Amino acid sequence: MSQGASGNSGKAGASGRTPCQAPPMNREQISRLAHADHPIAAPLDDDAVRLLLEHGIPRDDARILDLGCGGGEWLLRALAAHPRLRAEGVDIAESALSRAREAAREQGVDDRLVLHREDAARFAAEPVFDLVVSVGSAHAFGGLLPTLAAARAHLAPGGRVLIGDGYWEREPSAEAEELLGDLHALPSLLDQVVTDGWTPVHGHLSTRAELDAYEWSWTGSLSSWALDHPDDPDSAQALRAASTHRDEWLRAYRDAFGFASLVLRRTSK
Repeated sequence: MSQGASGNSGKAGASGRTPCQAPPMNREQISRLAHADHPIAAPLDDDAVRLLLEHGIPRDDARILDLGCGGGEWLLRALAAHPRLRAEGVDIAESALSRAREAAREQGVDDRLVLHREDAARFAAEPVFDLVVSVGSAHAFGGLLPTLAAARAHLAPGGRVLIGDGYWEREPSAEAEELLGDLHALPSLLDQVVTDGWTPVHGHLSTRAELDAYEWSWTGSLSSWALDHPDDPDSAQALRAASTHRDEWLRAYRDAFGFASLVLRRTSK
């Protein structure tokens, strides 16, 4: 999820260091550790993920694409549920793609999965996909509408988009806006989607339980790794990152932030 994982972890290694020190952990390393117990990088429980995929995948032999796939969890779950489905994923992080390949081999679905190490915003492919997924990755495209434009370019006729993005449930504080960026209220978010030529055919608003579970998992997994590896040179930084994230969540944006996942079809060509 872009608002949590990248927003705070990006600050974690900002302090200066001398040449003799080990390089600080990067955002991808922190995100990997933080998502160890919550492989879907968004505030969604397993039932919500299953229903979103059920509404997004039109038939058993569909082709799906995940723009910003990370460790490929959306694709792996879709492949497991649909034995004739074929999937492709795009991400810039080789370590995440390596985890996806390993998991696909372990689950016996690697023959139906193709992964590309590329910038998802620049990925070019034939528009043959029945479902394009981009959940929590709008920051990589420059916002919601550019994400939808990228997805549209890959859709086969009649295809669907599964997109997930944050919104403000209530008026945010200045600190929350600084942390999470230019989000909209839910009605405004839906207005943008509809005006851009899309019709929502299914949706899910993350519950308070899902939002809290995601944040506790993010901070808890990262903290546990740090405490389990006290001699690792990254341990102290990981613990600080988790503490900073937890503090910002509880004090700045917990009461204002929401997350919407939408299955969309094109209203117009």
